[in-house]
Amino acid sequence: QKSKVDLIIGLGGGSSMDTAKGCNFILSNGGKMSDFWGVDRAIRPMYPLIAIPTTAGTGSECQSFALISNDESHKKMACGDKKALPRITILDPELTLSQPNSVTACTGVDALSHALESMVTSKRNKNSLFHSRLAFKLIQEFLPLVLKDPTDLKSRGQVLLGASHAGAAIERSMLGAAHSMANPLTASRGIIHGVAVGITLPEVIKFNKVDSGTNSIYADLARDSGIASMDCPDEEASNLLMAKIYSILNLAKIPTSLSGQGFTLSDIPSLALDASEQWTANFNPRRVNRDDFENIYSTLFSSTSCETQSLQAN
Repeated sequence: QKSKVDLIIGLGGGSSMDTAKGCNFILSNGGKMSDFWGVDRAIRPMYPLIAIPTTAGTGSECQSFALISNDESHKKMACGDKKALPRITILDPELTLSQPNSVTACTGVDALSHALESMVTSKRNKNSLFHSRLAFKLIQEFLPLVLKDPTDLKSRGQVLLGASHAGAAIERSMLGAAHSMANPLTASRGIIHGVAVGITLPEVIKFNKVDSGTNSIYADLARDSGIASMDCPDEEASNLLMAKIYSILNLAKIPTSLSGQGFTLSDIPSLALDASEQWTANFNPRRVNRDDFENIYSTLFSSTSCETQSLQAN
């Protein structure tokens, strides 16, 4: 039976917008979601989509991918097609006011991770870097203000804009190992995505910083954002960037230990295997394999608090 759809509106958080995209795939092309797992699997035209985010996090409103969880494995299927990109995105910070503070924190940390990961991926380019830099500048400046005063509408608008720029950066550059490690945490224990990626992000940045070229990118980002002075050496600047990240994670009340999230050391091998099979692992700036993931997960069982690490980094 013909659906008689003129257009689709995705209103809500990232899951709502991904659901709207998923409906678009099936209503316009038929079949089931797994048929579109991958890139450019939609043969027929798709309906116009209007995206209206009510959280400042995923940036799905500026992406052509829908992330849909498989009902049986709970793994996320990345279904991408340029035809799925929203035709219009409407950003209204007033729509974000009603979300609980915990959702504001988790989605904000997700947006922060998008800006930082898209900044350094192996697919980064001139266009993606423009969006990544702007996203990070906005989020690192205004997210702490929102976390301190959730009614600050101006700051909410800036974070919402930053999250959308981060989504545009992902569209052009992809993500890296922090998301590869976060997804198995969600799949295996139901850890909220923003919490999962907040836990993994600092250790992945430390792993990436070993590469001098990537460390220089982090340092440039710190200098461009005013976190470090323009004459600050790379290592000091990237350390100041880490301190800023820890400070935001602390404000967002993101835990740093996996042991407090229902995981044990015996879970590490299966988590590492799952992380190594994630698509985003292929785009990390420093090559990362299963052994690397095991080592990074291991450090997350002995992490101290964000507040302590922030003070140490300073």
